[in-house]
Amino acid sequence: MITVKSVSKKFNGKPAVDHISFQAHDQEILVLLGTSGCGKTTTLKMINRLIESDSGAILIDGKNILDQKAEELRMGIGFVMQHSGLFPHYTIKQNIAVVPELLKWDKKKTESRTEELLHKLHLSDDVLSRFPNELSGGQQQRVGIARALIANTPVLLMDEPFGALDNITKADIHSEFKSLEELKNKTIILVTHDVQEAFELGHRICLMDKGKIIQTGTPKEMLYRPQNNFVSDFFTENRLLLEYKIATLKEMGAFLNSENTHRTFGFTEKTSVWNALQKLSSDHKNTGYYENLIKAFNEYRKLQIV
Repeated sequence: MITVKSVSKKFNGKPAVDHISFQAHDQEILVLLGTSGCGKTTTLKMINRLIESDSGAILIDGKNILDQKAEELRMGIGFVMQHSGLFPHYTIKQNIAVVPELLKWDKKKTESRTEELLHKLHLSDDVLSRFPNELSGGQQQRVGIARALIANTPVLLMDEPFGALDNITKADIHSEFKSLEELKNKTIILVTHDVQEAFELGHRICLMDKGKIIQTGTPKEMLYRPQNNFVSDFFTENRLLLEYKIATLKEMGAFLNSENTHRTFGFTEKTSVWNALQKLSSDHKNTGYYENLIKAFNEYRKLQIV
Protein backbone atom coordinates (compact mmCIF):
# COMPACT_ATOMS: atom_id res chain seq x y z
CA MET A 1 0.00 0.00 0.00
CA ILE A 2 1.13 3.55 -0.81
CA THR A 3 -0.06 6.38 1.42
CA VAL A 4 0.38 10.03 0.49
CA LYS A 5 -0.35 12.45 3.35
CA SER A 6 -0.76 16.18 2.72
CA VAL A 7 2.16 16.31 0.27
CA SER A 8 3.15 19.57 -1.41
CA LYS A 9 5.76 20.71 -3.92
CA LYS A 10 6.57 24.19 -5.24
CA PHE A 11 8.67 25.22 -8.24
CA ASN A 12 9.88 28.84 -8.31
CA GLY A 13 7.49 29.65 -5.50
CA LYS A 14 4.42 28.33 -7.36
CA PRO A 15 2.59 25.22 -6.08
CA ALA A 16 2.81 22.27 -8.47
CA VAL A 17 1.26 19.90 -5.92
CA ASP A 18 -0.82 21.42 -3.13
CA HIS A 19 -1.43 19.36 0.05
CA ILE A 20 -2.73 16.21 -1.63
CA SER A 21 -3.62 12.97 0.17
CA PHE A 22 -4.60 9.55 -1.19
CA GLN A 23 -3.98 5.83 -0.81
CA ALA A 24 -3.16 3.20 -3.43
CA HIS A 25 -4.23 -0.17 -2.08
CA ASP A 26 -2.57 -3.56 -2.48
CA GLN A 27 -3.27 -5.18 -5.87
CA GLU A 28 -4.86 -1.98 -7.18
CA ILE A 29 -4.27 0.16 -10.23
CA LEU A 30 -4.77 3.77 -9.14
CA VAL A 31 -4.82 6.32 -11.96
CA LEU A 32 -3.73 9.94 -11.55
CA LEU A 33 -5.76 11.65 -14.27
CA GLY A 34 -5.70 15.25 -15.44
CA THR A 35 -4.57 17.71 -18.06
CA SER A 36 -0.94 18.76 -18.55
CA GLY A 37 0.41 20.79 -15.64
CA CYS A 38 -2.08 19.51 -13.06
CA GLY A 39 0.69 17.94 -10.92
CA LYS A 40 0.21 14.25 -11.64
CA THR A 41 3.75 13.49 -12.90
CA THR A 42 5.31 15.53 -10.08
CA THR A 43 3.24 13.48 -7.62
CA LEU A 44 4.41 10.21 -9.19
CA LYS A 45 8.08 11.23 -9.12
CA MET A 46 7.87 12.19 -5.47
CA ILE A 47 6.92 8.61 -4.63
CA ASN A 48 10.29 7.26 -5.85
CA ARG A 49 12.12 10.45 -4.89
CA LEU A 50 13.09 11.55 -8.37
CA ILE A 51 11.60 14.77 -7.00
CA GLU A 52 11.74 15.50 -3.27
CA SER A 53 8.56 16.79 -1.64
CA ASP A 54 8.57 20.07 0.30
CA SER A 55 6.20 18.85 2.99
CA GLY A 56 3.93 15.99 3.97
CA ALA A 57 4.75 12.29 4.11
CA ILE A 58 4.78 9.34 1.69
CA LEU A 59 4.68 5.81 3.07
CA ILE A 60 5.07 2.46 1.35
CA ASP A 61 3.81 -0.46 3.45
CA GLY A 62 3.77 1.87 6.44
CA LYS A 63 7.41 2.95 6.08
CA ASN A 64 8.33 6.55 5.33
CA ILE A 65 10.28 6.70 2.06
CA LEU A 66 12.72 9.20 3.62
CA ASP A 67 13.92 6.53 6.05
CA GLN A 68 16.03 4.84 3.36
CA LYS A 69 18.44 5.95 0.67
CA ALA A 70 16.80 7.05 -2.56
CA GLU A 71 18.79 4.48 -4.58
CA GLU A 72 17.65 1.62 -2.35
CA LEU A 73 14.05 2.84 -2.49
CA ARG A 74 14.07 2.88 -6.31
CA MET A 75 15.40 -0.67 -6.55
CA GLY A 76 12.17 -1.79 -4.86
CA ILE A 77 9.95 0.15 -7.27
CA GLY A 78 9.35 -0.57 -10.95
CA PHE A 79 9.17 2.57 -13.09
CA VAL A 80 7.89 2.94 -16.65
CA MET A 81 8.74 6.31 -18.19
CA GLN A 82 7.15 8.33 -20.96
CA HIS A 83 8.21 7.24 -24.46
CA SER A 84 9.64 4.01 -22.92
CA GLY A 85 12.72 5.82 -21.51
CA LEU A 86 15.14 3.26 -22.95
CA PHE A 87 18.85 4.04 -23.10
CA PRO A 88 19.53 4.59 -26.83
CA HIS A 89 23.16 3.41 -26.70
CA TYR A 90 22.24 0.11 -24.94
CA THR A 91 20.93 -2.96 -26.72
CA ILE A 92 17.51 -4.23 -25.65
CA LYS A 93 19.20 -6.98 -23.66
CA GLN A 94 21.32 -4.41 -21.82
CA ASN A 95 18.31 -2.15 -21.21
CA ILE A 96 16.28 -4.94 -19.60
CA ALA A 97 19.27 -6.04 -17.49
CA VAL A 98 19.92 -2.62 -15.89
CA VAL A 99 18.18 -3.40 -12.59
CA PRO A 100 19.40 -7.02 -12.32
CA GLU A 101 22.96 -5.74 -12.64
CA LEU A 102 22.40 -3.27 -9.82
CA LEU A 103 20.95 -6.13 -7.76
CA LYS A 104 23.96 -8.30 -8.70
CA TRP A 105 21.92 -11.13 -10.22
CA ASP A 106 23.86 -13.91 -11.88
CA LYS A 107 23.73 -14.07 -15.67
CA LYS A 108 21.52 -17.17 -15.89
CA LYS A 109 18.87 -15.68 -13.61
CA THR A 110 18.75 -12.48 -15.66
CA GLU A 111 18.53 -14.37 -18.96
CA SER A 112 15.80 -16.69 -17.66
CA ARG A 113 13.70 -13.83 -16.35
CA THR A 114 14.22 -11.83 -19.56
CA GLU A 115 13.09 -14.76 -21.69
CA GLU A 116 10.01 -15.18 -19.50
CA LEU A 117 9.01 -11.53 -19.87
CA LEU A 118 9.64 -11.44 -23.62
CA HIS A 119 7.20 -14.32 -24.02
CA LYS A 120 4.56 -12.67 -21.84
CA LEU A 121 4.88 -9.35 -23.68
CA HIS A 122 4.84 -10.94 -27.14
CA LEU A 123 8.39 -9.99 -28.09
CA SER A 124 10.71 -12.29 -30.03
CA ASP A 125 14.22 -13.18 -28.87
CA ASP A 126 15.77 -11.42 -31.87
CA VAL A 127 15.00 -7.98 -30.39
CA LEU A 128 17.63 -8.52 -27.68
CA SER A 129 20.55 -7.68 -29.93
CA ARG A 130 18.89 -4.61 -31.42
CA PHE A 131 18.90 -0.98 -30.27
CA PRO A 132 15.77 0.99 -29.29
CA ASN A 133 15.70 3.07 -32.48
CA GLU A 134 15.42 -0.18 -34.47
CA LEU A 135 12.11 -1.08 -32.83
CA SER A 136 8.57 0.18 -33.37
CA GLY A 137 6.92 2.39 -30.75
CA GLY A 138 4.86 -0.54 -29.50
CA GLN A 139 7.91 -2.78 -29.19
CA GLN A 140 9.85 -0.08 -27.33
CA GLN A 141 6.98 0.32 -24.87
CA ARG A 142 6.84 -3.43 -24.26
CA VAL A 143 10.58 -3.42 -23.56
CA GLY A 144 10.10 -0.54 -21.13
CA ILE A 145 7.46 -2.57 -19.29
CA ALA A 146 9.75 -5.62 -19.26
CA ARG A 147 12.55 -3.54 -17.71
CA ALA A 148 10.17 -2.27 -15.01
CA LEU A 149 8.85 -5.76 -14.24
CA ILE A 150 12.04 -7.80 -14.30
CA ALA A 151 12.84 -7.48 -10.58
CA ASN A 152 9.20 -8.29 -9.72
CA THR A 153 8.88 -5.41 -7.26
CA PRO A 154 5.61 -5.00 -5.31
CA VAL A 155 5.19 -1.39 -6.50
CA LEU A 156 4.99 -0.18 -10.10
CA LEU A 157 4.87 3.48 -11.16
CA MET A 158 3.91 4.36 -14.74
CA ASP A 159 4.24 7.86 -16.21
CA GLU A 160 2.15 8.28 -19.38
CA PRO A 161 3.39 4.85 -20.50
CA PHE A 162 1.26 4.60 -23.64
CA GLY A 163 0.96 8.28 -24.57
CA ALA A 164 3.16 8.18 -27.67
CA LEU A 165 1.40 5.20 -29.29
CA ASP A 166 -1.21 5.24 -32.04
CA ASN A 167 -4.71 4.14 -31.04
CA ILE A 168 -4.50 0.66 -32.58
CA THR A 169 -1.16 -0.15 -30.95
CA LYS A 170 -2.38 1.35 -27.68
CA ALA A 171 -5.50 -0.86 -27.70
CA ASP A 172 -3.35 -3.97 -28.23
CA ILE A 173 -0.97 -3.08 -25.39
CA HIS A 174 -3.86 -2.21 -23.06
CA SER A 175 -5.27 -5.68 -23.66
CA GLU A 176 -1.90 -7.33 -23.01
CA PHE A 177 -1.31 -5.15 -19.96
CA LYS A 178 -4.62 -6.10 -18.34
CA SER A 179 -4.00 -9.81 -18.91
CA LEU A 180 -0.48 -9.88 -17.41
CA GLU A 181 -0.42 -12.16 -14.39
CA GLU A 182 2.65 -10.20 -13.23
CA LEU A 183 0.51 -7.19 -12.38
CA LYS A 184 -2.15 -8.82 -10.23
CA ASN A 185 -0.12 -8.76 -7.02
CA LYS A 186 1.27 -5.24 -7.43
CA THR A 187 0.29 -1.79 -6.26
CA ILE A 188 0.30 0.31 -9.41
CA ILE A 189 0.01 4.07 -9.85
CA LEU A 190 -0.48 5.12 -13.47
CA VAL A 191 -0.35 8.72 -14.72
CA THR A 192 -2.33 9.62 -17.82
CA HIS A 193 -4.28 12.44 -19.47
CA ASP A 194 -6.22 9.89 -21.55
CA VAL A 195 -9.72 9.52 -20.09
CA GLN A 196 -10.49 6.27 -21.93
CA GLU A 197 -7.20 4.76 -20.78
CA ALA A 198 -7.99 5.69 -17.18
CA PHE A 199 -11.37 3.95 -17.39
CA GLU A 200 -10.02 0.85 -19.13
CA LEU A 201 -7.07 0.24 -16.79
CA GLY A 202 -7.88 1.87 -13.45
CA HIS A 203 -9.65 0.36 -10.47
CA ARG A 204 -9.90 3.86 -9.02
CA ILE A 205 -9.15 7.32 -10.38
CA CYS A 206 -7.74 10.45 -8.73
CA LEU A 207 -8.84 13.40 -10.86
CA MET A 208 -6.39 16.30 -10.43
CA ASP A 209 -6.49 20.00 -11.32
CA LYS A 210 -4.05 22.79 -10.45
CA GLY A 211 -2.08 20.64 -8.04
CA LYS A 212 -5.08 19.40 -6.09
CA ILE A 213 -7.12 16.18 -6.09
CA ILE A 214 -10.69 17.09 -7.00
CA GLN A 215 -12.24 13.63 -6.55
CA THR A 216 -11.13 10.04 -6.03
CA GLY A 217 -13.38 7.12 -6.90
CA THR A 218 -14.15 4.19 -9.15
CA PRO A 219 -14.92 4.92 -12.81
CA LYS A 220 -18.63 4.50 -12.06
CA GLU A 221 -18.46 6.90 -9.13
CA MET A 222 -16.71 9.50 -11.28
CA LEU A 223 -19.44 9.30 -13.93
CA TYR A 224 -22.55 8.81 -11.83
CA ARG A 225 -21.58 10.49 -8.54
CA PRO A 226 -19.44 13.54 -9.48
CA GLN A 227 -18.67 15.78 -6.53
CA ASN A 228 -18.92 19.02 -8.51
CA ASN A 229 -19.33 20.54 -11.96
CA PHE A 230 -15.60 20.29 -12.73
CA VAL A 231 -15.75 16.49 -12.44
CA SER A 232 -18.93 16.09 -14.49
CA ASP A 233 -17.70 18.52 -17.16
CA PHE A 234 -14.33 16.75 -17.40
CA PHE A 235 -16.00 13.56 -18.67
CA THR A 236 -18.80 15.12 -20.74
CA GLU A 237 -17.15 14.74 -24.15
CA ASN A 238 -16.52 11.01 -23.73
CA ARG A 239 -19.39 10.19 -21.38
CA LEU A 240 -21.50 7.76 -23.45
CA LEU A 241 -18.47 5.78 -24.64
CA LEU A 242 -17.16 5.59 -21.07
CA GLU A 243 -20.52 4.30 -19.85
CA TYR A 244 -20.45 1.55 -22.47
CA LYS A 245 -16.96 0.58 -21.33
CA ILE A 246 -17.74 0.33 -17.60
CA ALA A 247 -21.13 -1.38 -17.83
CA THR A 248 -20.94 -5.20 -17.85
CA LEU A 249 -23.28 -7.88 -19.13
CA LYS A 250 -23.97 -8.91 -15.54
CA GLU A 251 -25.72 -5.57 -15.16
CA MET A 252 -27.78 -6.10 -18.29
CA GLY A 253 -30.14 -8.64 -16.69
CA ALA A 254 -32.64 -8.92 -19.54
CA PHE A 255 -29.95 -9.65 -22.09
CA LEU A 256 -28.29 -12.28 -19.90
CA ASN A 257 -31.45 -14.36 -19.80
CA SER A 258 -30.48 -15.81 -23.16
CA GLU A 259 -28.14 -18.72 -22.48
CA ASN A 260 -27.79 -19.17 -26.22
CA THR A 261 -26.03 -15.80 -26.43
CA HIS A 262 -23.35 -17.02 -24.02
CA ARG A 263 -22.83 -20.24 -25.95
CA THR A 264 -22.71 -18.51 -29.31
CA PHE A 265 -20.31 -15.70 -28.48
CA GLY A 266 -18.42 -16.90 -25.43
CA PHE A 267 -19.45 -13.87 -23.40
CA THR A 268 -19.00 -13.87 -19.63
CA GLU A 269 -20.82 -11.75 -17.07
CA LYS A 270 -17.71 -9.56 -16.81
CA THR A 271 -17.70 -8.77 -20.54
CA SER A 272 -18.21 -5.03 -21.03
CA VAL A 273 -21.18 -3.82 -23.06
CA TRP A 274 -18.69 -2.10 -25.39
CA ASN A 275 -16.83 -5.33 -26.17
CA ALA A 276 -20.07 -7.24 -26.63
CA LEU A 277 -21.44 -4.63 -29.04
CA GLN A 278 -18.22 -4.71 -31.06
CA LYS A 279 -18.47 -8.47 -31.41
CA LEU A 280 -22.18 -8.46 -32.22
CA SER A 281 -21.89 -5.66 -34.77
CA SER A 282 -19.45 -7.73 -36.83
CA ASP A 283 -22.06 -10.48 -37.20
CA HIS A 284 -24.99 -9.16 -39.27
CA LYS A 285 -27.06 -12.27 -38.47
CA ASN A 286 -27.40 -11.22 -34.84
CA THR A 287 -29.02 -7.81 -35.20
CA GLY A 288 -31.64 -8.83 -32.65
CA TYR A 289 -29.09 -9.52 -29.92
CA TYR A 290 -27.41 -6.20 -30.67
CA GLU A 291 -30.67 -4.26 -30.38
CA ASN A 292 -31.69 -6.06 -27.18
CA LEU A 293 -28.38 -5.17 -25.55
CA ILE A 294 -28.78 -1.50 -26.50
CA LYS A 295 -32.24 -1.48 -24.92
CA ALA A 296 -30.97 -3.18 -21.76
CA PHE A 297 -28.12 -0.70 -21.52
CA ASN A 298 -30.44 2.29 -21.87
CA GLU A 299 -32.63 0.99 -19.03
CA TYR A 300 -29.58 0.44 -16.85
CA ARG A 301 -28.28 3.92 -17.67
CA LYS A 302 -31.53 5.56 -16.58
CA LEU A 303 -31.31 3.84 -13.19
CA GLN A 304 -27.70 4.94 -12.67
CA ILE A 305 -28.23 8.57 -13.58
CA VAL A 306 -31.25 9.06 -11.28
